[in-house]
Amino acid sequence: MAVKLRLMRMGKKKQPTYRVVAADSHSPRDGRFIEIVGTYQPRAEPSGINIDNERAIAWLQKGAQPTETVKKILVISGAWAQFDGERAAKPAPRAKSRNESA
Repeated sequence: MAVKLRLMRMGKKKQPTYRVVAADSHSPRDGRFIEIVGTYQPRAEPSGINIDNERAIAWLQKGAQPTETVKKILVISGAWAQFDGERAAKPAPRAKSRNESA
């Protein structure tokens, strides 16, 4: 199952608010989701962003792919920098060649 972090539209007509959710990539935009990660209110001045960074990072570490808009929201909230920093801090495991002795 491919998981995406994406926006789910809520609110009244012409007054949208969004939930940032972890959902199966095959489910519809406003359909079934796995977990609510945060909210986004684009009409507020300034835009309201409320993200649970720990849960967002946990989903990213499990392989969830954010949409372009959600990635921008994660950058603003600081979750993307934490995730990118953790990924850079962990060196990739190096495979031993046959010439190296164990």
